[in-house]
Amino acid sequence: MSNGDIFFGEMIGTAILILFGAGVCAAVTLRFSKARAAGWVVIAFGWGFGVLAGAYTAAPLSGGHLNPAVTFGLAVDTGVWDKVWVYLLGQITGAMIGAVLAYLVYLAQFQANVRKTGTTEGTVDEPVPTLGIFSTIPEIRNPVANLITEILATIALVLPLLALVGSNRHVEGIGIGLIEGGEGIYGSGIAILLVSFLVVGIGLSLGGPTGYAINPARDLGPRIIHAILPIPNKGTSDWGYSWIPVVGPLIGGLLGGVIYNAAF
Repeated sequence: MSNGDIFFGEMIGTAILILFGAGVCAAVTLRFSKARAAGWVVIAFGWGFGVLAGAYTAAPLSGGHLNPAVTFGLAVDTGVWDKVWVYLLGQITGAMIGAVLAYLVYLAQFQANVRKTGTTEGTVDEPVPTLGIFSTIPEIRNPVANLITEILATIALVLPLLALVGSNRHVEGIGIGLIEGGEGIYGSGIAILLVSFLVVGIGLSLGGPTGYAINPARDLGPRIIHAILPIPNKGTSDWGYSWIPVVGPLIGGLLGGVIYNAAF
């Protein structure tokens, strides 16, 4: 794969991932959305379908990592690091583009996120916080606990992913049905589908404490866009917490690769 294929594949695939993921969070969160308050299960499946659509799109070009933690885990396992920077650049760029696209889809709802003037009875509608649409926020702010959660949740992604799809130096993955032109981790369409359900499962089981970033690009790119966009009443972008959904998944991806390398 050329650097151009990798960059554009990861950029397009990650943009689709974030369009779906930030989109479902906006749908559930914002006033005047038909899906408002639909709940955590809807969010988990929305992100899972985002992985499905993004990885299927990117797989023939770049292999469809869509996640620096996955890229790191594969690099540890295979020992091939020379293309890592291209993957990361495409992923961060795509995540920022996807966040902008999700914002545009819900533009009217974001613009309506303002304090109402009230009535003669004095009632007002408070603006809805919007950072959680773009990036993760912990339910309990405990840096050590939050970091552990992100590390373990990312291991729960990377280790099964590697065991599912195999790698050049290890056993074949269990997926079937080759993707034409694909040279990356997903040797089959079934593998992408199963990894998508894996992401849904992580969201349902491990997402409660921190919102399961499990992907540095998925959190950092949209957080940057949240800081830039003219969103009414958007509040802080919470940069004090932003290192945890970056460092935690990177550590988890590295550990997932180490464990797979040692055990398989």
